[in-house]
Amino acid sequence: MNVDETENHHSSIGLIFDCDGTLADTMPLHFIAWRDALGKHDLAFDENRFYSMAGQPTVKIIRTLLDEQSRTGDAEAIARQKELAFLNVLPQVQPIKPVVEIARRYRATNRMGVGSGSDRDVVLKVLNHIGLDSFFDAVVGAEDTAHHKPEPDVFLEVAKRIKIRPEQCRVYEDADLGIEAARRAGMSWFDVRTIHTPRRIT
Repeated sequence: MNVDETENHHSSIGLIFDCDGTLADTMPLHFIAWRDALGKHDLAFDENRFYSMAGQPTVKIIRTLLDEQSRTGDAEAIARQKELAFLNVLPQVQPIKPVVEIARRYRATNRMGVGSGSDRDVVLKVLNHIGLDSFFDAVVGAEDTAHHKPEPDVFLEVAKRIKIRPEQCRVYEDADLGIEAARRAGMSWFDVRTIHTPRRIT
């Protein structure tokens, strides 16, 4: 589907947006924050792997890396360091304009929500920074579901909160795990990577 086809939406369609890399151009800045935080603990995490794991909670990614690299560490503490490093560069975050335009266009007519693998507090700070904090009927973060992308729980929870049946929802996503989550939720989806390519750091 191209962006123009969203003109065919009617008000019974629920629109669900991922945040990082979908509404906000945060992924390069998240990677820099990851590199800074993990470097202090001598943990390797290359940029391709970073993108392949997009949509998973920070703590879950750290636990995976610790396990794979046979290291011990306090995953929660490292996660806090990573999120703090990201919040320090939050003023640099820009909106992804074509996706934000979709949200603007349907704000008055359609119920909309955000479903993210990031902590809800961080998502709310990003939405506030790019001026979208009042746009959504629900914001669901990592702490709001037991299972995370590619499991469908996050998007199903958004659908429940915006009171739209899953099959009547369209998801906007920039990551393979998120698109798989939308598919498992029985929702249609739009791959934001077809209209936006994030800047690479390495």
